[in-house]
Amino acid sequence: WKKNTGICCNDFSKQFFVFSSPIAAESFNYKKFFEMVGLKKKSPEDVKKVFHILDKDRSGFIEEEELKFVLKGFTPDGRDLSDKETKALLAAGDKDGDGKIGAD
Repeated sequence: WKKNTGICCNDFSKQFFVFSSPIAAESFNYKKFFEMVGLKKKSPEDVKKVFHILDKDRSGFIEEEELKFVLKGFTPDGRDLSDKETKALLAAGDKDGDGKIGAD
C-alpha cells in the first residue's frame, strides 16, 4: 500500500511483533495500536486511504469480520485478532452503535 497511502507496511513490521506474534494472543491494545500506526497524526485523507484498504468488501464500512484481520493489513505476518480483541476494537471505532465503523 505504499503507493496509495504513503504508508509502508514494512515500516511497522518490527513494531507490530508485539501484537502480531502467535504467542502474543490477547495482547492487542487498540490504543497502543493507533499510537504505533500514528493515525492520529495522519491527515484525514491518509486516514481515509487506510480505511479503504481495510474495507475489503468496499461496503463503505469496516465490519467485525474485516477488523479481525486488521493486523494483516499492516504486516503479512500479522495474526488474526481474537473475538474479544475484535469486539474491543469495533467498540472503540463504532461511533453510532450500528456494529460497524464508517469512514467518518
